[in-house]
Amino acid sequence: MSKPINLPKNKSLDRNKLDDWLQWIEQLHPRQIELGLDRVQIVQKNLHIDRPSFVVITVAGTNGKGSTVAWLQSMLLAAGHRVGSYTSPHLQRFNERICINGKEVSDKVLCQAFESINQARGDTVLTYFEFGTLAAVKIMIDAAVDVALLETGMGGRLDAVNAWDADVAVITSIGIDHTDWLGTDRESIAFEKAGIFRGHKPAVCADPHPPQCIDKMARQRHVGLHQYGREFSLDIQQDSWDWHGPDRFLAGLPHPGLAGQQQFRNAAAAIMTLQLLQSRLPCSDSHIRGGLHRVVLPGRFQVISETPLTILDVAHNAEATGQLAQTLMQYPGNGKTHAVVAMLDSKDHNAALRPLLSDVDHWHFADLRHTHTHAPGASATTLQQVLRQLQPNAAVSTYPSVLDAYNEVCARAHSEDRIVVFGSFYTVSAILTTGH
Repeated sequence: MSKPINLPKNKSLDRNKLDDWLQWIEQLHPRQIELGLDRVQIVQKNLHIDRPSFVVITVAGTNGKGSTVAWLQSMLLAAGHRVGSYTSPHLQRFNERICINGKEVSDKVLCQAFESINQARGDTVLTYFEFGTLAAVKIMIDAAVDVALLETGMGGRLDAVNAWDADVAVITSIGIDHTDWLGTDRESIAFEKAGIFRGHKPAVCADPHPPQCIDKMARQRHVGLHQYGREFSLDIQQDSWDWHGPDRFLAGLPHPGLAGQQQFRNAAAAIMTLQLLQSRLPCSDSHIRGGLHRVVLPGRFQVISETPLTILDVAHNAEATGQLAQTLMQYPGNGKTHAVVAMLDSKDHNAALRPLLSDVDHWHFADLRHTHTHAPGASATTLQQVLRQLQPNAAVSTYPSVLDAYNEVCARAHSEDRIVVFGSFYTVSAILTTGH
């Protein structure tokens, strides 16, 4: 057992200030990532929050988790249900991670939750993510929500979110990412994601070509798996789309309010999930249609300027940048495409850049500066070297920061050009926090 760690006896630390709490929590555990459920399970039992009365929907996947949570939240709110959501990471404020009825919780509510967790943890040393996850569920219980939408941070089987049993488990996609933790192939990664399945409870998978492990684990755990393209599907028309389910058909749905073909699958998975919970969380056709209209999710092909066309996207792995490349085809420009890119050092830069080689005319690489010392950013020079191996004659510039790169591109871009900012949540955050 580790020795108890109490808040430093420092007059400058104010327990009523969220920033003080976050700085302390980040330093509590020696590692930013430490997979495992033991620590969370100890504290959740001490707090008596291990068996909440609300419906739990757990969402795992390489990409599309945040979007799927957003669709579920929007549809459930349209139906009048009281909804709690937990997502990560955040773009501008930690408060974004925990929402009640679509609204970020206040600093005061977070500070009170952190205080409760700190008192309940005893000598258990929690990671930053574990502290946030426990706070999210504690806040949702206090708010008496009807349903909690819990997005896993990484993986699933050993992710802190998995300490709570899912009434429906959702897997959005299986791609190659976080290989140091989850494995280097899709089967290994799928095994980790499918760890959120619960015996005799339903699950939804939106990946159109899932690894065999998904079906295998569903059978082993007696999970009723609803697979995209099998138990549910969709047909897209120019101005609408249809959803086909086991015993429900929705015709003439409005196109999703988020750009990209993958959003149809994410929305379809959300509808399938709500269909499975219809007896507990009724959601009519009109609620689903209303939910499709109202979703807003920053950083997912977010257009912040029309002239020149400027797009922010948190894409940071090969699957996500491939989807970004496909979506860009729907927004052709007559000028050049400038890419502002900054990435974490741990990512596969080669794989992430490759899908966009034919789309970008000039690359603008930036050093990534952020507060998480355990997840260092890649240097602009490193990204430049990777690109030179892929595209020796590419036009490349390097900058000391994302904002430096972005400001330079904005100064030189013509009205008919496209500016695409991607590579990390931190990259997009650097632009949004300045009010651009």
